Amino acid sequence: MFDLNGRVAVVTGAGYGLGREFANVLGAYGATVVCADVNLERARDVEVEIAGSGGAASAERVDVADEASVEELFATLAAKLGRVDILVNNAGIATPPTRMHELPLADWDRLFSINLRGAFLCSRAAVKMMLEAQRGSIINIASLLGLRGLYPGFPATAVNYGASKAGLIGFTRQIAVEYARDGIRANVIAPGFHGGTDLGRERRSAATPEDIARFETAIHEAIPMGRRGLPSELRGLALYLASDASSYVTGQVFAHDGGWTAA
Repeated sequence: MFDLNGRVAVVTGAGYGLGREFANVLGAYGATVVCADVNLERARDVEVEIAGSGGAASAERVDVADEASVEELFATLAAKLGRVDILVNNAGIATPPTRMHELPLADWDRLFSINLRGAFLCSRAAVKMMLEAQRGSIINIASLLGLRGLYPGFPATAVNYGASKAGLIGFTRQIAVEYARDGIRANVIAPGFHGGTDLGRERRSAATPEDIARFETAIHEAIPMGRRGLPSELRGLALYLASDASSYVTGQVFAHDGGWTAA
């Protein structure tokens, strides 16, 4: 029931972190994986990894915030592969942490253009192809910060990030209902704090070692398991949602957070 042979999977933000894990596991279970990323060089690295493990993959450049770029990507896929069965909307950014009243409008707009607009543009293009086959699985990568706020006494995130991820959850539930009778499923993975991602790059670049230590202490104290997740630990959940193992699952949010949301 986890066999993905004959299926085409598109993973956005595939060149690094969680996207790289999603692309590799889908390839390992038989899908032809389109590694889509704004950084084509990193996408090609993942293509090589999948091919080296005996899988099939191709690297494509896409700017998910740009309508023309997304349409070009899916037109290319239609010409080359003729179908899309799985879409993982993983591309996303986080701007430097700040309290809401100090957040620049430019940071709000830039983040939403990628995190939410990007998921809409890619889903819209993919669903048009999925409707022809009357089947498909869309997996949107949100965050536990779309489920609850976080303020451990200092800015550890920004309101635009949480708002975009909460919006992605609402977006997913709506399309799950709209397309359920067309055989198209849509679900959310809401990761907690995982190592090995690029999301904290802007925060870390402006932080002192003391800031980083305080952040890490706050995070670990809030996780019942007492540690960050590993990106590889998300592989099984992504495979489940992409495959027929979850054929009766749609519109759901799966928190992957070491128990954070249960505490």
